[in-house]
This record gives sequence, structure tokens and C-alpha cells, in this order.
Amino acid sequence: MIQRYTNPEMGRIWTEQRRYETWLDVELAAADAMAEAGIVPADAARELRVNARFDVARIEEIEAVTHHDVIAFTTSVAEHVGPAARWLHFGLTSSDVVDTAQALQMVEACDLILRLVHGLRGAVRARALEHQHTPMIGRTHGVHAEPMTFGLKLALWYDQLGRDLARLGRARDAVRVGQISGAVGTFAHLDPSIEAAVCRRLGLEPAAISTQVIQRDRHAELMAAIAITGASLETFALEIRGLQKTEIGEVEEPFAKGQKGSSAMPHKRNPIGCEQIVGLSRLLRANAVAAFENVALWHERDISHSSVERVILPDSFIALDHMLRRFTRIVAGMVVYPDRMRDNLERSRGVVFSGQVLLELARRGISREQAYEWVQRNAMRAFHERTDFKTLLLADTDVAGVMGAAEIERAFDLNEQLRNVDAIFARVFGTATA
Repeated sequence: MIQRYTNPEMGRIWTEQRRYETWLDVELAAADAMAEAGIVPADAARELRVNARFDVARIEEIEAVTHHDVIAFTTSVAEHVGPAARWLHFGLTSSDVVDTAQALQMVEACDLILRLVHGLRGAVRARALEHQHTPMIGRTHGVHAEPMTFGLKLALWYDQLGRDLARLGRARDAVRVGQISGAVGTFAHLDPSIEAAVCRRLGLEPAAISTQVIQRDRHAELMAAIAITGASLETFALEIRGLQKTEIGEVEEPFAKGQKGSSAMPHKRNPIGCEQIVGLSRLLRANAVAAFENVALWHERDISHSSVERVILPDSFIALDHMLRRFTRIVAGMVVYPDRMRDNLERSRGVVFSGQVLLELARRGISREQAYEWVQRNAMRAFHERTDFKTLLLADTDVAGVMGAAEIERAFDLNEQLRNVDAIFARVFGTATA
């Protein structure tokens, strides 16, 4: 488990203590359901509910001998219960308890992750509205393309996080299932009504059909949703890293008082938080691959998935929890340099308006091929001669013969380029915000 990044709230879910607590929750729910059905004596179920408890150290001591964790657990519980312990685990097989209990842990962890994604989305929304009309250059292939606003970039993050929320919510539903179906899923010892009653008590849905285990395509879906959410965070963090390059200098992740960037170079202010998020996203993808490998098991069950899940489930939830918390702080404290954005927008001497000039020439009857040639030759001159693009167009007899000076000037109107920003914000956020 990646202890360094463990937030206590998430870490608690994946402790041995919590794992055995959920096992006990399942065992007691089963005893109560069977008592209600007349299978287990009511007084025995009450005695279990009152006296059942366990000791982690004792479980580990017993498991060292039995090499079976569920038997070690039930033995430890029985030591505290007395004669009623014969009704503990009655009619159940190990995976009935383990898989159903693990669903409780995953749902609890999902709820925390969903809360954090909502929080990050709120932070992104606030910064998007703040910079709705902060102009900057958009880049394709890393090269200046056309003008946009920094708020649009953040609005896209907000929208993508919405899809992450939906995916995580669907994955939560996929794993929110339990089973009490027996050794090969045939309900040979307990009827499906017991399974339904147990799941109802635990807030789960009964699996429509299972073998000895709940099928691992559900878990793979969850791990895929976690990995995709991590990939979203990586996308956003990578953007900040790119914009923080000295040569660009448009955005900077927060740099705390007393923070040091380099042991050798005191001037350094490195995007280490964003780099960490990019790195951890790789771990999430690798864990998702392991979850896909867990889908195929021999016949009605083997345990090749079990050891994998003991690593990938806690590690992935803990890593994503950390990534979401850290990136929320980065977004909230992110330093934005609008003047630098404006400088970079103007750095390419106006060639970023070439597309608008091309369209205006086409509107005036010039073929697209001919218009493209005229515009491109002036854009290339602006690059190579380090000359203002608009000035070159005004001096070009072909272009000026079709477009007057005022029309060429209008083609360079930044407000015209960005006239639909409010409409995009209305689509993303449901309201147009000035």
C-alpha cells in the first residue's frame, strides 16, 4: 500500500480492522436474516449481535496455523461468543463473506472519491468563470493555432470531470452487489431469499447470478473508471506543466513560502505536484490492467484474483484520493499570468488570424486554393522576416485588391474571434456569465 499518500479517511477503509469489520457485518446480517426465516434460533442471532467481536492480532495468530483467513476470523469471533457461535457462518462459504464485504469497502471508498471529484469540479468551475474572458493563444501540435481564452480550457476540464463522475457512479453501482449463493452459486444450502435479505440489510443488491465469487468484470469496470479519472487529472496536470515552461510562463502551480525547488539551483520553481499526478496516473493504469487479468478465473472460482486485489484496490483508491486532493489545491492556488498570455498571443505577429483572412477572401469570390496561397506566403514572410502579418497583407496587391484596409483590420478583431465564448459557457455551466 502506498502509505506515504494515505489520507486517514481513505486509509481507514482499507485497514485490516475495517476489512474484518465488514466481514462481521456480513456474518451478522446473515444470522439475522436466517433467524427471521426460522433457520437460526432467534436468541442465538441476538447473542451473536451482542457478543460477536474479533481481535486482529489473534486472527493473524490463528491464520499462521490454519493458512485460511476466514477460518481464522470465525475462530477469533467464536472465542468471544460461546455456544451460539455454531450458528456463525452457518450455510455460508468464504467468498459469500469476503466478496460481499469487499463490496461494502468499495462502495464506501467510491463515495469518498465521488465527493472529492465534486470538490475538484467546483474549484475548476470557479477558476473557469474567473478567466472566462482571459485571452490566450490556443496551441495544436504545440504550435500557435488561433486565439481562445484560459476559461475555455478550464471549462473543458469541468466538462471532462463530469464524465468522470458519471463513470465512477456507474462503476459504484456495478460493484454494489453481494452474494450468499454457496460454493458454486447454486444456493444448495440457503435459498435466494436469504441472500436478498442479507443484501437489503447491507444496502447492496443481490447478484442475479454468481459462482462462488462475484464476477470480476465488475471490479475491472471500477478500476477502469479509476484509471480514466486518473488520466483526466494527468491531462490537466500536463497542461499546467506545459504552460509553466519558462519560455511560455502563462500559468504556475502554487509555490509555498519556504518551499525549495532544487538543491543546487535556488531559483527553481518546479511543477512537482503536477509531475507527481502524472506519475501516479501511470500506476492507476497498470492496476487497471491487473484488474482485467482478474476477470478470467478457472471454472467456478480460483483465488488468483485475491492476492492482486489486496494490492490494487487499496493502492488505486488511496492514490486517486491523494491525486484529487492535491490537484484541487493546485487548481485553487494556481497562479495565472494574463499579461504573459497576451504577450504570447501577439508573439507570432498576427499570423494566428490567417484563418479569418482566408475566409474573408473566399467570401469575396477568391477560390480557396488561391486565397490559401496568398495568405500563406505572407504568413511565411512574417515568420522568416519577423514582420507584422497585417502590415504584409496591407502591402500585398493581390490581397489588398480584394479586401480594403478596414476589412483587413476587422479580420484581426480578437473580440470577433471570441464572440461565442459566452455561448460555450452557457452550454457547459448552464448559464452565461460575464
